Amino acid sequence: MSQELIIEIATQTLYFTMIISAPILLTGLLIGVILSILQSIVQIKEMTLTFIPKILAVMFILLYSISWMINKFIEYFNYLMNIMTNLR
Repeated sequence: MSQELIIEIATQTLYFTMIISAPILLTGLLIGVILSILQSIVQIKEMTLTFIPKILAVMFILLYSISWMINKFIEYFNYLMNIMTNLR
């Protein structure tokens, strides 16, 4: 196994990890920022108010995009299997 192949596998692993986790992380980030702005506008200092909307939004996005995430994971798995079969 050459260094170039190992670097390519590591690069693809990081790429697929970022792509698969992006919808959930970006949803949590956007909801958090929006709720923080709303809390500072109305001057509510309660930190627990952000958890329920974030959890609901992340659950909704997860339910909405789980099939896409599974397809991306299968694509990554096929990529790894193609590399493994080409090594022999």
